[in-house]
Amino acid sequence: MKNSELFIAFYTILRREIRRFMRIWPQTLLPPAITMSLYFAIFGHFIGGRIGEMDGFSYMQYIVPGLIMMSVITNSYSNVSSSFFSAKFQHSIQELLVSPTPNWVILLGYVLGGVARGLFVGLIVTLLSLFFTHLTLHNVFLTVLVVLLTAIMFSLGGFVNAIYARSFDDVSIVPTFILTPLTYLGGVFYSIHLLPEFWQQLSLLNPVLYMVNAFRFGILGVSDINVYWALVIVCVFIVVLFSFGLHLLNKGRGIRN
Repeated sequence: MKNSELFIAFYTILRREIRRFMRIWPQTLLPPAITMSLYFAIFGHFIGGRIGEMDGFSYMQYIVPGLIMMSVITNSYSNVSSSFFSAKFQHSIQELLVSPTPNWVILLGYVLGGVARGLFVGLIVTLLSLFFTHLTLHNVFLTVLVVLLTAIMFSLGGFVNAIYARSFDDVSIVPTFILTPLTYLGGVFYSIHLLPEFWQQLSLLNPVLYMVNAFRFGILGVSDINVYWALVIVCVFIVVLFSFGLHLLNKGRGIRN
């Protein structure tokens, strides 16, 4: 295919993905906005007032970056996993596979669709947080880079989940039993320095911890871990997940059988 044709194919998939979650915004954009507002009100305002400061910031300011990142992670992941599995379930994905569109273009279109939803929800949550606290950006470039890389990584994870899923129940297993625990234990609501030494070391095995802290450093300038190592880890995950997802797509795993 020519470059212009590749761009048209990619743009068509991406536009369809964006129009999909925008068309059903009461299901895709409104629930996370309401959920995060409750987190801000309950954990930040009511409970945070009793906790006091953390790393020199009010508890509300401290948890806001983590809650924004949590919304980006869950929405990026769920958008791709549900959308691609629906295409499998309805057998519409075969139309793309028999077309001359390269598999990497298909993968990129779905992934960036998930990124778009994750960033859109993240922006909504950020704007909502301004009604509860004041935020200042310590490093704008790092903040944007971290949230973009995180959205890409979890969109790729959602794609792999959709490839292996055989039913709609399989799509929800990973977010429920893996993604949610990792997110809640990823330093969203606390600093790992408050934990005993054993649990601090165990927390370092949680990849979400690195993304949350890198994003928090971009906004507040504080972090429990080395930010540069966090960027390296996220980039490694992206390369591995993209290669694995493309490999599964080339083999037709869960699609052609």
